[in-house]
Amino acid sequence: MRVTAVVQARMGSTRLPGKVLRPLAGRPVLSWVLRAARESGSLDELVVATSTLPEDDAVEELAREVGAQVVRGPADDVLDRYLLALDAHPADAVVRLTADCPLIDPALVAMVVAMWRAAPASVDYLATTSPRSLPRGLDVELVTAEALRRAGREATGHDRAHVTSYVWSRPELFRVAGLVVTPSAADLRVTLDTPEDAALLDAVAGLLGDRAPAWREVVGLLRSRGDLAALNAAVVQKALEEG
Repeated sequence: MRVTAVVQARMGSTRLPGKVLRPLAGRPVLSWVLRAARESGSLDELVVATSTLPEDDAVEELAREVGAQVVRGPADDVLDRYLLALDAHPADAVVRLTADCPLIDPALVAMVVAMWRAAPASVDYLATTSPRSLPRGLDVELVTAEALRRAGREATGHDRAHVTSYVWSRPELFRVAGLVVTPSAADLRVTLDTPEDAALLDAVAGLLGDRAPAWREVVGLLRSRGDLAALNAAVVQKALEEG
């Protein structure tokens, strides 16, 4: 069963413009995500899905420099970009990663893919967010090509911006499963969307170094260093409807 990872990435951001190419320990954030995907050893193809806006030429350039494939499509219809990626690089399932999550653990990617491959006929959507038990920013989602194409035909509004929300919010239509860890660390945040997030990620990368850390390392560090976790504890995640 062929699995392609698609990393959505664009320079536009309402709260932190240019965040996907922001340096983190000397390496662009997008490069961190692509490295982790490769190190998972579980993917048949790695594709960056960016927009057709001129500002995203830089995203395409970086992606190609590190050997990733690139597709470009609408800036706001991210689901359409994923479908373009699936058309250009056919697969049985797609792993969705986002370019603002630099601390993705390759082992989590490998586990999600392995779990799906063990019973591909029984799961349409499998993720570390169903329900969330890991810090926001360690998100790995897998959706089958069939489910993604159905979403492409039927989804409207914010479901087109969030790619998989049409699938995971409709368990009556799709078979949804989750990878859950204990104890929960869902209260922590290691995604990049605000200056406060950037401050935390700079501090974590400064301590852990320029490498893809294991999720337990990240959680352990933030549990032992409340001062770091406090840096972005007050950040409110945008609602789905906000895009």
